[in-house]
Amino acid sequence: MQIKKINTEIKWVMIFVVMTLAWMLLERVAGLHDTHIDKHMIYTNFIAIPAVAVYVLALLDKRKRDFNGIMSYKQGFISGLIITAIVTVLSPLTQAITSLLITPDYFRNVIDYTVSQDIKSREEAEKYFSLGNYIVQGLIGAPVMGIITTAIVAIFTRSKPR
Repeated sequence: MQIKKINTEIKWVMIFVVMTLAWMLLERVAGLHDTHIDKHMIYTNFIAIPAVAVYVLALLDKRKRDFNGIMSYKQGFISGLIITAIVTVLSPLTQAITSLLITPDYFRNVIDYTVSQDIKSREEAEKYFSLGNYIVQGLIGAPVMGIITTAIVAIFTRSKPR
């Protein structure tokens, strides 16, 4: 596949990565990685809203820019799969930036919180809340959520010739 054919997807992957890092910074600034860590499990899920929005905007852009306003479900789905594949490949880097630069105390904080609430033993918490485990979760979660999102968004962004 030629790079020029996936320029639109690459642009939206970069937007997705920046959105993800901005969301992590927002969580940290809001105290969800320390002071309000007890609320983190709830509010972190709201990242789905901008994530879906990025996919919608990406496929609309793909339809307009690369398909002259006419895009089939298959074309949209393939474009979304390309975005998902690249986001997945970049997910370890995104996680490393988040964990090492944006919020380096998150794992320690969430481990301490989990142990203090008798949710997990210290050993279980340290194993679960680690950069390695989060990278693995990202490598599994990114394609699963990306494929589901793509399958749905491609329905709404397809168009027919007039």
